[in-house]
Formats: sequence, structure tokens, C-alpha cells
Amino acid sequence: MTLPLVSLLGKLNVSPNLLTVLGIVITAASVPLIASGRFFLGGLLVLLGGLCDALDGHLARTSKKVSPFGALLDSTLDRVADFLPLFGLALYFAEKLLWLSVVLFNILFWFLVSYVKARLEGLGVKEKIGGLFERPERVAVLVISLLTGLVEIGLVITLAGSFITFLQRLWEGKRLLNS
Repeated sequence: MTLPLVSLLGKLNVSPNLLTVLGIVITAASVPLIASGRFFLGGLLVLLGGLCDALDGHLARTSKKVSPFGALLDSTLDRVADFLPLFGLALYFAEKLLWLSVVLFNILFWFLVSYVKARLEGLGVKEKIGGLFERPERVAVLVISLLTGLVEIGLVITLAGSFITFLQRLWEGKRLLNS
């Protein structure tokens, strides 16, 4: 599905790293929209930034521009891209303690899901570490909830999914490290 677009970007000699940075800039532009309750427009920008993120790796592989720095940049900016829309929601819910707390716990568990995987890899675990709610699922639910205006429901789903995935990865890590 993305192959023609990736092929076009390759022909235009677009750098995968530029696409990564463009994605984060677009996602950052969603923050004031989300913070002011313009969820649909904010959701469109998060979706567009996510599209850049989905294409950068394909572009790097097909254009033979894969690099260790590109991988580092992509992983690092993925964490920033995870944070930005949630930051916008934290600003939106700043005076609603319950929902602000839900947003903040989302931030915590979104980051812990990624951290546990990275830490296990750093400890030499070679097996794939999955889970119920990996990044694509979290972002998809967030975008759908923004586009539909069902933000609170989306936040509860992503929080539950992230918490379960964190526990799954921790448990799997315990199993793999004790074997």
C-alpha cells in the first residue's frame, strides 16, 4: 500500500531522516489543537505525523540508506511523538484531576512499555518482545479517539492496554532472563 509513495520519495531523493523529523514537526503542531479541544484537526496531524513515521523505515530500506544513527533518531523521536499528543491532552484536562491523572498514567505506561523492551535488548535478550498493545495499537486508538471525539474512552483503552503490555513484557523478561 505504501510502496508507490515510498518509491516516489526515493526517486525524489528524500532522506529517511528528514521524513522522521518532518513527522515529529507535524505531530508537534497537533499539541495546541488538542490542548484547545480541536481534537479532529489535532488527530489529523497526529495521523499525518504517524504516516511519516511509518514511511521512514521503508524508505531507508528501499533506498539503502539504513544507518545506526537513523535507527537511533527514529526510536528517539518515536518517544517524543508518543508524548506530544498526550501532552496536548494533559493541557486540555489540566483542571480535571481525574482525566489529567489518566493522561499522566498513559504517559508513564507508554514509556515503560518501550523502556522494558529496550532494557531487555540491552541485557542481551534476542527474542521478540511483544505484547497486547504495542505502539501501533496505542497510536491507532489515540488517533481514532481524537478523530471521533471519544477521547476519554480512548484514554482508558490505551491506559489499560499499555498497563497490560507493560506487565506482559516484564513477565516475559523475567522468564527469558531466568532461563
